[in-house]
Amino acid sequence: MEIIDNTEIQKLLIEFNKSNKNYSHDLCIHQLIEQQATLQPDNIAVVFGEQKLTYRELNARSNQLARYLDQAVGIKQETLIGIYIERSVEMLVGLLGILKAGGAYLPLDPAYPHERLAFMLEDSQVKVLLTQEKLAKTLPDHDGQLICLDIDWERISQESDENLTGKAQPDNLAYVIYTSGSTGKPKGVLIAHRGLCNVAQAQIETFNVSSSSRVLQFASLSFDASISEIVMALCSGAELYLETPSSLLIGQTLLQFLQNQAITHVTLPPTALATLPNEKISTLQAIVVAGEVCSVELAKKWSQGRRLYNAYGPTEYTVCTTINKYIEGDTKLHIGRPIANTQIYLLDADYKPVAIGVVGELYIGGVGLARGYLNRPELTAQKFIPNPFSDESGSRLYKTGDLARYLNDGNIEFIGRIDHQVKLRGFRIELGEITAILKEHSLVEEAVVITSEDIPGDVYLVAYLVLRSQTELTTSDWRLFLKAKLPAYMVPAVFVVLENIPLTPNGKIDRFALPKPNRSQSNIHQNYVPPQTSIEKAIADIWAKVLNVEKVSIYDNFFDLGGNSLLTIPICSQMQEALNLNISVVDLFTYPTVSAFAEYLVKNQEVKQPIFTHDNRASKKTAAIKMQKHHKQQRRNTNGEK
Repeated sequence: MEIIDNTEIQKLLIEFNKSNKNYSHDLCIHQLIEQQATLQPDNIAVVFGEQKLTYRELNARSNQLARYLDQAVGIKQETLIGIYIERSVEMLVGLLGILKAGGAYLPLDPAYPHERLAFMLEDSQVKVLLTQEKLAKTLPDHDGQLICLDIDWERISQESDENLTGKAQPDNLAYVIYTSGSTGKPKGVLIAHRGLCNVAQAQIETFNVSSSSRVLQFASLSFDASISEIVMALCSGAELYLETPSSLLIGQTLLQFLQNQAITHVTLPPTALATLPNEKISTLQAIVVAGEVCSVELAKKWSQGRRLYNAYGPTEYTVCTTINKYIEGDTKLHIGRPIANTQIYLLDADYKPVAIGVVGELYIGGVGLARGYLNRPELTAQKFIPNPFSDESGSRLYKTGDLARYLNDGNIEFIGRIDHQVKLRGFRIELGEITAILKEHSLVEEAVVITSEDIPGDVYLVAYLVLRSQTELTTSDWRLFLKAKLPAYMVPAVFVVLENIPLTPNGKIDRFALPKPNRSQSNIHQNYVPPQTSIEKAIADIWAKVLNVEKVSIYDNFFDLGGNSLLTIPICSQMQEALNLNISVVDLFTYPTVSAFAEYLVKNQEVKQPIFTHDNRASKKTAAIKMQKHHKQQRRNTNGEK
């Protein structure tokens, strides 16, 4: 057992945690935004395409909604209200209106699978949902009252646009965000106004956000990074830029948006930043990378002429816990030091501080700590423990499961995870949740999910399955099963069937003994239909090369083969060069099979389709018959038929 003297204990517990800041902790987050509406009412607050709202207009509309929720709906303090809205001005008005009325918002992503949304609605028991008319019919069955912000706005706009006061207090709930859960079910994290106000003021100060700044809102509302972007902009009087997901596709599309809108501040996962072409963005002043490990090479490249920060923080502590500014010459990009009014402790298994340079588990305390998990008291007690270093009544620490060590200067070096939680392209994923869903399939006896990396930086999910009986289910079939229950980013790219899962001598799964996945053969059991034209062959060859698979059927889906948004950039670039055509990333999302993509090119880009010979016509007829059988089998699998 290591011995730590009193001097080092003082440094670990006190000096490294000197983060006190006299921020406005007696206000709610919407009140900080109301201050900006008073100070600069005619300044632009939010921009969405051609739509622009001033601070006065944004505040007035959200006040009208707040009063409608308060009087017509009768919501009480901390009433949980679902917000099922596409990225839009209405989304922002809805969010602020909920907070002003004293409620807390629960983001429900329209892109989530029906089953996941149904669980969130049942688990949270929301009584009111804000949505849009076109989305209302896609909601799962629920008992909540629906308010459509588009068609119901005429009634809502009859309310007063004056500020509604006294409905919420700093310790009241602001939002609930569901994260991946190791038991197979997501869990809701409870965050209060006080922590949200703290992180807003800390980030405004650290990232130097002002009324002249232009902040991009990049993250989905279902991830806590989104609220960080929103409050960082609106609490400083800056302009917040929203856009449709298709306008924010990583790569050239995102680059053009940053340039055209003269964005000054952006928060991105490193994998998204890595896809941006190395072109000048003269207005960009600060880049915040978060969600996963960022390489020094990437930080060095994008810090030229601007500031680059590495931010770290779990959902269980309001958005951000530590920040580190990259300085040229750094050999590693650490996660930095605690933000204002936050404490970090690196402890051993007995909750004792570990010495500088020694790896320990990272624990977090401070004003931004979540209350815990919605309807999960046992898990809350397990993860949120009494703070042994505080005399304050009720003080707690969050047990992160992350491993880290202190450096001599007080900066923290992130090492990895204790458990099987991973960060993939900025998304937090519990591998156990995917495993639990796979085990729900009637054919699955045992399952385990891991990450793999054939090419540096190209990390993907692999599922190993032990089946109860032989089956003709393909990779596409397994992905189809999971897509009905999990977000797309949690669906493995490769599925490997084993006779049994290797175990260690003490009976635990031996992940190191799992056979290395052969990604090139991940679609070997698909109904292969060869390319029928030179265009299809060119597309299929490029996909096979970039995706590292042996062969690509014309009916294979790019994303089912392991493709993701990051790989769309090299794919489109190579197709454009090979075919000498103008190809965008949006096209690939719209037409994700070789057949559909080729047909789109022929119809829309005046490409001449090669004429079939007699043999080719026979091949095409055979392909059509195979495809009919393929679709028929897929329908059977989807419906659970034998």
